[in-house]
Amino acid sequence: MAGEGEEELAAFVALHGAALRASRVPTQYWESLSRKLRGEIFDAGDYFGIMQVEEVDEEEEVDEEMEEEFKKKPNPGNGPCFKVIVTNENGLQASNPNSVFLIDHAWTYRAGYARHQLRQVPGLLHRMANLMGIPFHGEVPDEGSIEQVLQEMWKYNQTYQLSQGTAEEKVPVWYIMDEFGSRIQHSDQPSFAAAPLFYMPQQVAYTVLWPLRDLETGDEVTRDYAYGETDRLIRKCVLLPWVPTEMLDVSCFTPEPPDEHYQAILAENKEKLPVAINPPVYAKDKVFKVFTDIQQVLNNLTHPRFVFTDNEGEADILYNFSHFKDYRKLSEERPGVMVNQFPCENLLTVKDCLASIARRAGGPDGPRWLPRTFNLQTELPQFISCFQQRDRRGEDNHWICKPWNLARSLDTHITNNLNSIIRHRESSPKVVCKYIEEPVLFEREDVGLVKFDVRYVVLLRSARPLQLYSYDVFWLRFSNRAFSLDDLDDYEKHFTIMNYAPGVTLKQVHCEDFIPLFEKQYPEYPWTTIQASIFKAFAELFEAATSKPAPLGICDYPSSRAIYAIDLMLKWDTSRDGKRIMQPQILEVNFNPDCDRACKYHPTFFNDVFSTLFLDETDNCHVTRIV
Repeated sequence: MAGEGEEELAAFVALHGAALRASRVPTQYWESLSRKLRGEIFDAGDYFGIMQVEEVDEEEEVDEEMEEEFKKKPNPGNGPCFKVIVTNENGLQASNPNSVFLIDHAWTYRAGYARHQLRQVPGLLHRMANLMGIPFHGEVPDEGSIEQVLQEMWKYNQTYQLSQGTAEEKVPVWYIMDEFGSRIQHSDQPSFAAAPLFYMPQQVAYTVLWPLRDLETGDEVTRDYAYGETDRLIRKCVLLPWVPTEMLDVSCFTPEPPDEHYQAILAENKEKLPVAINPPVYAKDKVFKVFTDIQQVLNNLTHPRFVFTDNEGEADILYNFSHFKDYRKLSEERPGVMVNQFPCENLLTVKDCLASIARRAGGPDGPRWLPRTFNLQTELPQFISCFQQRDRRGEDNHWICKPWNLARSLDTHITNNLNSIIRHRESSPKVVCKYIEEPVLFEREDVGLVKFDVRYVVLLRSARPLQLYSYDVFWLRFSNRAFSLDDLDDYEKHFTIMNYAPGVTLKQVHCEDFIPLFEKQYPEYPWTTIQASIFKAFAELFEAATSKPAPLGICDYPSSRAIYAIDLMLKWDTSRDGKRIMQPQILEVNFNPDCDRACKYHPTFFNDVFSTLFLDETDNCHVTRIV
């Protein structure tokens, strides 16, 4: 039997050891944890009890020490105050290998589906309202109670992320522990630690709870809600959902990060910068051999001066879908080989870096063409101060949380709930951008006034000297519901990316049809003027991105070329002379964009791209030089 137990433990550790080490679960508990998970043993009730703490009546005389202690309890929710205590008559010994406990999860969901589940899952709203101390009477879910739960749940939410699977499957999962787990209070000197564990055999997540010291009967079970955070100011920020505090004395000023920040990004990306080379010179009639793994290129590039090769070693042009890393080796061994990427181009294509380098063009608040952006990992206090100052001034406070490096609006959330934004920081690295509360809208006959965004494909021929072109066709995406600044989780009202959502209408309008419709709706704003302001923003962005040497800027490697897709919206703004203007707002810059629509409607697309980038010939190509 012992051998069988050892085998089971070894199998458990092989599957879960890495996660347990990352969560710092002591090894002495692993065997017992494995046994409890296999047997679904929830024995916390044998050791702990939930106690309701009476709220102190202001008229009663209370000694100061007790009052201070009461104030320290950041009990989530609005209702009665609870705490968890040790009830076992023998107390609890941290050295006992059985002193590890499973907490079940009452609700597991992805943030975008929370409202739907509260409406549809029988009993869920009632349980959550009860757990959060929200009055809810009756059987039918009502929108008022749902809204209260959606606001309060950020005081209870915990999160984990699957490390494998599709991009959709990697979107963070949020969960709320059962009534026992949710009653465990915060303490800066906690008696317990807790961490989620995804149990592979059952494909179910639990929370693991273990003691940090010996406890006696009657001692309180607490955990640190800002576990692992040692910086005092950041702890204050992270604990704000439970311990409200004003951060108005913190400056909103967000200067560009120091040079070391960019050095660290280079090291993390494992990118090796090229050595200096002379710009390659080619014969005027040379036919270039292209090695590519991009099917759209293979299917659509028909220009006579380009031929495909399956042999990467003989290629003149490497046109890869995945990120190229070792520019040093390429520059040393094959300096004449051109590549469809620039070293350090992630400064444009990753959202936190984009906001950082844009400050070179617009100061600490950023340029007018980029929504005000904060990096939640490094600029959380500045953001909270900005939010609270805007709140005090009565200004709009809708923000959009975005992952640094995900596309297609995955894990992207619009909210005016500060607690929600602070907690989203825990799930994955994110930026928070000012949500455009007054976008320029487009009249759809079937729907009304909707949001739209515009995608331009830009071609970077050279970083220094800067040579930048735009493809002459742009693409449009539309929301499916009339815009208003409510129902913030209504995807079809607030987002425009419909081609990945199943069963959702995709509205398509070609740019040559869009321009007259737009000018009919806004006769005082000719598209040529709008596009000139868009191109000015692009020029300023790329000038900022190439103004410093790598890794502080895009590397001016002479053999690099690239295309990017820039997504933007227009917002109503006021010019310095008091006129109402349409101000471009750059949303993101995409590496190696999907060019399926471009190829479908414009068969010469890749011929034009390759001719511009690799032949330096733009005659008869559908491109406009920006810089």
